[in-house]
Amino acid sequence: MNYANFPLDKRMPLPSSDAGDGDDFIDIERLLGMAARQAKVVGVCAIIGLFLGMLYLQTTPPKFVSVSSVLIDEGLNKIVDDISAASTTMQTDSAILSQIEILTSTRLAAVVVDKLKLDQNDTFMNPPQSALAQGVGFVRGLIQYVRPSSPVMPGVGDISKLDPAARAALIAGSSRDYAILKLQNEIRADRVGRSYVIALGYQATDPALAKAITKAYADAYLADQLDASFDATERAAVWLQGRLTELRESSQQASLAVEKFRAEHGLSANSDGQLMSDKQLADLNAQLIVAQADTARASARYQQYKSIVDSGSDNAFKDAAISSDQPSSSVIAALKTRYLTVAKRQQDVEANFGPQHPQAVALAKEKADISTQIFGELKQLTESYRNEYEVALARETALRANVAAAQGKSSIDNQSQVQLRDLDQKATALSTLYQTFLGRYEEAAQQQSFPVGKIRIISDASTPLAASSPRTVIVLGLSLVLGVLMGAGFGGLNEFNERFFRTGEEVRDRVGLKFLGYLPTIGSKPSKEDKPAEPDLKVARSPAAIERRARMRVSVDAPASMFSETLRSAKIAFDVVMEGQGSRVIGVISVLPGEGKSTVAANLAGLLAANGSRTLLIDGDLRNPGLSRSLGMEAEQGLMEAVVSGQTWQSVGKIDRQTKLAIIPAVLRGHFSHTSELLSSAGMRRFIENAKETFEYIVVDLPPLGPVVDAKAFAPLVDGFVLVTEWGRTPRAMVRSMLESEPYVANKIVGAVLNKVDLKKLAKYGSFGASEKFFDKYSSYYLDKSEVRSKATV
Repeated sequence: MNYANFPLDKRMPLPSSDAGDGDDFIDIERLLGMAARQAKVVGVCAIIGLFLGMLYLQTTPPKFVSVSSVLIDEGLNKIVDDISAASTTMQTDSAILSQIEILTSTRLAAVVVDKLKLDQNDTFMNPPQSALAQGVGFVRGLIQYVRPSSPVMPGVGDISKLDPAARAALIAGSSRDYAILKLQNEIRADRVGRSYVIALGYQATDPALAKAITKAYADAYLADQLDASFDATERAAVWLQGRLTELRESSQQASLAVEKFRAEHGLSANSDGQLMSDKQLADLNAQLIVAQADTARASARYQQYKSIVDSGSDNAFKDAAISSDQPSSSVIAALKTRYLTVAKRQQDVEANFGPQHPQAVALAKEKADISTQIFGELKQLTESYRNEYEVALARETALRANVAAAQGKSSIDNQSQVQLRDLDQKATALSTLYQTFLGRYEEAAQQQSFPVGKIRIISDASTPLAASSPRTVIVLGLSLVLGVLMGAGFGGLNEFNERFFRTGEEVRDRVGLKFLGYLPTIGSKPSKEDKPAEPDLKVARSPAAIERRARMRVSVDAPASMFSETLRSAKIAFDVVMEGQGSRVIGVISVLPGEGKSTVAANLAGLLAANGSRTLLIDGDLRNPGLSRSLGMEAEQGLMEAVVSGQTWQSVGKIDRQTKLAIIPAVLRGHFSHTSELLSSAGMRRFIENAKETFEYIVVDLPPLGPVVDAKAFAPLVDGFVLVTEWGRTPRAMVRSMLESEPYVANKIVGAVLNKVDLKKLAKYGSFGASEKFFDKYSSYYLDKSEVRSKATV
């Protein structure tokens, strides 16, 4: 397929981003590659870190720590707790933290400063400082020198305005305050695990001073605890003594008030403690209940007999209640027995003799008389029961009145009893409180003569034998870690600033071009292609000029080199893309000057000519003919003269005797700015068409795309371009921008080569498994680099 003639709108678009595809969230392979590339930076920074750590160790004075252990012992104070008024238990973390705050308080620091006169101790006030601290102090001094200010103290103001005596006293006082604040900030008190032990320590440059301060602190803490216990007990005893007098008077007054209230309200009680009114009310209620039962029984009996009497004599005799209610010896029972006997005899007579018999009539009369007597007895019983009922009812009424009166009296007594009970409870409480306070006062008085604290020193401060800081292993380890981190930071910054082409994969992915291969650096560092011409014959024959000419013939002098192999890959790409064309015009371009496009063009043309192809090499860079200058060609006429005068290539061309390569030089004649019009003119077209009749390949070295438009003007005459990009120098974004802005040129680029590649560093930029990692294994197929250099310097 001919890419040069491929429609512009059908070309594959460039990648949308220069930042990579970003398919993986974390590319471990890429991170490892970065680490390998920046290993030297990390190593140098690590060495610098170690050096700074060693410098810190050498310039930092050693410090010594003396430690004393203090136990908050509950067992020591058990005897005191048994008689103490206020037992304190230290069973919570907050209590331990409170003791630590006491240890680091200003009061204890002031006691130690005054005891050891630390404000007058120069070793304590002005200890030796490290170089780092001295540097910080020097910077602060410079700031103070640039922006001076008068010393100002809170509550005093500018001390420079005070009289000398007051200023000296103030400075002496401030020296003590500074010593207290310094000691308070430097003392260390920490709890040991979950125990009741507090480790108390101080660090100083003088081991004896560290021991003295630690021991003085422990002693001051122990004395402070004893003083605090004694003061608290003494204050409690004084307060309890005053309180006892008040409680005794209050208790006596409360007891008198109880007795007085009981006497005024007659609230006497029986042996079981019950009030007389309550006892009387209970008795009346019992009697009322009995009276109510009697009244109910008398009323029921009276109503029963009254209903019998009201029903008449015949029915009354037949009522069964009379028989059950009356005893057998009563008059009614005897009359009823006679009545039944007479009735039976009457029945017998009437049965034998008839009802009209005189005896039957007499018996009937006798039975009627007996019935009348029974009914009369019933009336008398009814009246008797009515009297009993009225008596029971009257008694019940009287008891009810007595109960109501007793209830009123009991209610009044109960209300008084509530007040009496309240007064009695108050008197009891005051008496109990008085007894309690009396006991506590006696205990506090005894405790004043037995001061025992809950603090015990279990480990005395000793003179430290070895310095606690700086610790060599920790400082060096931390310096190494910080150096590695600094190196990682610089390495990451280097990787962030990496915006150049390093691998063929980047050429394909970032700008969408076919990658043709790597061209390693040959010989010494090449000179810039934009140098002015060297007309002096001696300069032209200098070793530098000879080396430049040799560099233009590497593909001829070293055909088995990697340089030549990459150019063969470019030739194959041209042959595939331009298959079927008779003569092929190949333009060699770059984006920036100095990328080696002239060297690539000369070696590509030399390779083609050495392979037997008829090849023409044209120096198309009319403004800076670096190709002609590097080849050392001294000509009076060149491409410009041939195109302007309408001559053919034979009139200005030169032939290489070894490869039969035809070369059209460019002669620089002053400042000529219309080179683009010359390269796109009809004369140039005729010149190229004439050359196509003779040559199979026409290789044109064109100016870079960035500074001038000559290559764009010559593009219509080119069948394909080779883009030369310098390894690690040409920005990817610039190449991409140039290709996007010049799509006509971009569509004719057959491929790109990376020039001036450092093969030793290339493997660090290739991914694992990429060809860049295996160039050392390809060495048996290539000419040795030393041989290439030797041929390049011939």
